[in-house]
Amino acid sequence: MAIQLPTKANSWEVAVRAEQLGYSHIWFYDTPLLNAELFAAMAAAAVKTSRIKLGTGVMIPSNRLAPVAASGLATLNALAPGRVVFGVSTGFTGRRTMGLKPVTLARMAKFIDVVQALLAGEMTEFEEEGAIHKIRFLNPELGLINIKDPIPLAVSALGPKARALTVEKGAQWIGAATYPEREQAELEEVRALWSQAGRDPADLYSITTIGGRVLDEGESPDSAKTLAQAGPAAAIAFHNLVEEKEYGSIMPGEFPFPDALDAYAKVYGSYEPADARYLTNHRGHLMFVRPDETHLTGNVIKALTMTATKAELVDRLRGLKELGYSQVQFHVVPGHENEMMERWADVMAAL
Repeated sequence: MAIQLPTKANSWEVAVRAEQLGYSHIWFYDTPLLNAELFAAMAAAAVKTSRIKLGTGVMIPSNRLAPVAASGLATLNALAPGRVVFGVSTGFTGRRTMGLKPVTLARMAKFIDVVQALLAGEMTEFEEEGAIHKIRFLNPELGLINIKDPIPLAVSALGPKARALTVEKGAQWIGAATYPEREQAELEEVRALWSQAGRDPADLYSITTIGGRVLDEGESPDSAKTLAQAGPAAAIAFHNLVEEKEYGSIMPGEFPFPDALDAYAKVYGSYEPADARYLTNHRGHLMFVRPDETHLTGNVIKALTMTATKAELVDRLRGLKELGYSQVQFHVVPGHENEMMERWADVMAAL
């Protein structure tokens, strides 16, 4: 049971409460132009907690040089030995807020290799400014950082090639909760690849991410709290699809609300400056719903997120557990963290 959150300077307060509620992990978003600085916030959380694991959720290779990323992880590992997880992906909003497409899988693979080699205390090769340079941590024996305790790798992989790379690296796999058939198919795909690679099935650690709200009995999905807590998770589908031609898509399959998407596309077309509409499109990403996002009705939110009553969600999450997922991450939004964490913890306790 884990939470994921838009990073803020005092995210340590959320981490402390999550630890009290029994959460095993807290994942911090690394989207520089939207959220607070990842390593600063994680360091504060590291010194304020004692058990909960702290994950980068997720770093993007282009946004940090590999030596800088390795140094940040090793620093956190000194503050919270054995409690740090190196989460990485090719990038969605962390790239689009700068008008950039995701990095290639090949680039991510190289980034992972350099970071992991440094964390293993090895000398490795690092490409920068058109040349290859040999690098290593020069004096880890001084205890300024910690590269003795292992830092596991987790890869956010929503496509088949990314999932194959995840298995190649022997990493934890981060997927996304969508609907039961797809969740089962993707987990079975990863399991098959894992076995084909000769890896022990017991070593596969699978994670699924969830956005939504635990509704009160009789509460409408059109309620203000549903819009505030689950709306941001539903909005990312639209943020993604209106930019599909420019940046590609992170969502396979047919979208179930074409009329709502058309309505939002017209709104998107009004954003200024015209050559940087992404600046408005991603404002509030996974934090709040903007006033012009009127297409986010209760029906849309309920369909695109895990928004339902406690009893319904217990059944849904029990299904994920039976499929064999190792961890579920619940997204929380600024200003609602405590209520959302308490409600999700209550649901998980009933499984």
